[in-house]
Amino acid sequence: MASFTSFLKRKDIIISGKRYGIDALGAMAQGLFCSLLIGTIINTIGVQLHISALSQTVATIGGIKYTVGGLAMAMGGPAMACAIGYALAAPPLVLFSLITVGFASNALGGAGGPLAVLFVAIIAAECGKAVSKETKVDILVTPSVTIGIGIALSWLIAPALGNAAMKMGDIIMWATELQPLLMGIIVAVVVGIALTLPISSAAICAAL
Repeated sequence: MASFTSFLKRKDIIISGKRYGIDALGAMAQGLFCSLLIGTIINTIGVQLHISALSQTVATIGGIKYTVGGLAMAMGGPAMACAIGYALAAPPLVLFSLITVGFASNALGGAGGPLAVLFVAIIAAECGKAVSKETKVDILVTPSVTIGIGIALSWLIAPALGNAAMKMGDIIMWATELQPLLMGIIVAVVVGIALTLPISSAAICAAL
């Protein structure tokens, strides 16, 4: 047990509510802002101010047309995963591998993708950190473990996490329509509490 604890300490793997619920969640919100939210802002500016450079298609990938903001929004998953990895002090090979993990978990999580990214990226990052620099072929082992575990978890749990987030969001919307005043107060109080605590209300709301 002592050797396992010392191994975790050597690898900077700290299993705690602060590390995952505050540091990782806060960083995730920054990744969300630098991709999905800033992309939405760019799109809105382009449309409202009739700026063709921002509102016209700049790339077509797989039959899907993207504006400048659309490209930023499409990178939401990778940006959030990398931000989470940064908060967990992931070494370079793990951090860069999280780009793939974030894309997979966000895509498979559907509308509740951010919640899936949070869970999957944390587990994949910690597993990647555990094997990092433990072999002479680190450049092969570390990305393989990080991406392999990340993709497997994305396939196994991302859809369920996405559905859970969607159902919770649907319940909130339904309750707000049923009792707009009461539920408006409850939602405002809950988000207000989140704002005063050292956690990211933006990341929580985006996940739901």
